[in-house]
Amino acid sequence: MVKETITYVDYNGVERTEDYFFNLNKAEVIEMELSSETSLADRLTTIVNAKNRPAIVKVFKDILFKAYGEKSEDGKRFIKSDELSIAFSQTPAYEQLFMKLATNDVYAADFINKIVPEVSESEVAAAKAAAGK
Repeated sequence: MVKETITYVDYNGVERTEDYFFNLNKAEVIEMELSSETSLADRLTTIVNAKNRPAIVKVFKDILFKAYGEKSEDGKRFIKSDELSIAFSQTPAYEQLFMKLATNDVYAADFINKIVPEVSESEVAAAKAAAGK
């Protein structure tokens, strides 16, 4: 899980500093792997090597939306939903984070590496076999 502390000015002109949380678990990563013929790592490498900025931005946005959530008060759950992701995307905090990801390659790579758990090839192969792929 990644905690990003973001300072921004809200739409009422008030400066705020808040923590935002991002996490992908192994099941989510395997689901992403099963949804494409190529691995997530290979897709990212191809896009980055091609210097395809629009594709990079789309991938970052997709990953942010899939990874954003809120911890339950008891810490037992990490709650995610389309509604929560959309609500986050409508904040100046999202704008701050998105711009940092879009303009700082080193930061972006580090951020993605932190939220995407390592999934072994054998785990992906087992999931593909179970799914009949």
